[in-house]
Amino acid sequence: MDNCCTWGPYEDDQKGRETLIYLSKEEVKEKIQNYNSSVTDKLKMTLNSNGIYTGFIKVQMDLCRPITVPASMNPGKHAHNNNETAFHLSEGYVNTLHISSTNTVREVIEALLKKFLVTDNPAKFALYKRCHKEDQVYMCKLSDREHPLYLRLVAGPRTEMLSFVLREHETGEVMWEAFSLPELQNFLRILDKEEDEQLQILKRRYAAYRDKLEAALGGVWKPG
Repeated sequence: MDNCCTWGPYEDDQKGRETLIYLSKEEVKEKIQNYNSSVTDKLKMTLNSNGIYTGFIKVQMDLCRPITVPASMNPGKHAHNNNETAFHLSEGYVNTLHISSTNTVREVIEALLKKFLVTDNPAKFALYKRCHKEDQVYMCKLSDREHPLYLRLVAGPRTEMLSFVLREHETGEVMWEAFSLPELQNFLRILDKEEDEQLQILKRRYAAYRDKLEAALGGVWKPG
């Protein structure tokens, strides 16, 4: 299944993918020098003597479903047992990670969750890359074996050219077996609450329409 999506005029989705090119140590050194000369936020890369390089990536947390953390972090927030609680992370939150060229996508996801003390199974999440090419925006899900820092190096430091986004797996790809029973029960409670809130909003809206309509009818109809 194709994991790339485009926004804007349709083009071949393969343009959203990076071709993995082997780089010699000298080529890596040159790319890192060029990268560091273009950095504006001091988040530079460092090449070690063993050929492994380290650097920073920024990841936008684009999560629709609540995440589970120790209850002590968010007391009273949709608690589903005495030890854990679930809450919605602020939309568009960006986190910065220091990683190496050997770190895989799966390791980056695990590091992000660990940084937030998230207890959810990492298998529930996927890392995407968002890039701009030829006036289009491509969003591609990365495989667990890809190396985000390599992609960052090749693309350069400009986040408008390449950025990373953490999301849940698409609905059709959700690994429900990765959720615990308390988590699933908590999701149902949250859905019930949100459904009730939406119903109340609709009832108030139609009640206001009814009042206006009755007022209009009362103004038009007059006894003979």
